This record gives sequence, C-alpha cells and structure tokens, in this order.
Amino acid sequence: MKISTKGRYALRMMIDIAENQKNGYVTLKDVALRQDISKKYLEQIALHLSQAGMLRAVRGYQGGYMLAKSASEYTVHNILQVVEGSMSPVSCLEQSPNSCKRCHKCKTLPVWTELEKLIFNYLNGITLDDVIEGRVPLA
Repeated sequence: MKISTKGRYALRMMIDIAENQKNGYVTLKDVALRQDISKKYLEQIALHLSQAGMLRAVRGYQGGYMLAKSASEYTVHNILQVVEGSMSPVSCLEQSPNSCKRCHKCKTLPVWTELEKLIFNYLNGITLDDVIEGRVPLA
C-alpha cells in the first residue's frame, strides 16, 4: 500500500487548518503558501473533506475552512480513507464478505488480513491532535 500525494497533502492541510483556525476561517491560499502546495490541488482535497463532513466551508470575504470537529476527534485513518478510498493492502479485502473464489484456500490471506488490522489499528490510534502535538507512537 502506498499513500498518494493526495493523502499526504490532505493530512498536511488538516494539520495546517487545525493550527491556524483560532482566528477564524483559514483560506486555501494561505494553506497553499505555508505548505508549498498548489491551491488548485488543495481545492480538490478540501471538496472531499467537506463532503465527508470533516471541514466547514464559508465562501466570500473572510471565508475559508475550519475543522467541523475538534482535532482530537479525527484520526489519521479517517482523513486518509476519505481521500484515498480503501486502505486495504490487497483488493480481496475491500469487500466483506470476501468475494474472492480462492479465499477459503488462500494461504496468503492471513498475512494480508493481519497487515490490514495493523495498518488500521496504528492509523486509527493517531489523532490529528496527536500529530500536531508530536505524540505519534512508534510502531
């Protein structure tokens, strides 16, 4: 599994907004400047996060974005899943129940199942607030 640029930038954007929203809504122009990311690209990411209810958006003068909830209520897994989609290491784990015709005799399935659990538990155990405060646990 490889986290795309979109996923990495989404996490950076959410951190930036969380750190800078104390004075009101944060503009994507400001996030783009601070993070050295294209504003157009951030707009695409912000749309996904807004549609998922993670960001509140206000248009116009003094508009921008704010977290819809506290930074402690978002996990890294939640954020990545919104923009990346499935976080499964193999496609056969994306469906439940597993529809692979070989799953009942697949010797590698336990490897991928455990890897998926490890990824989920690790990323779901880290909040946006943890990242901001430097409390990221070592695996």
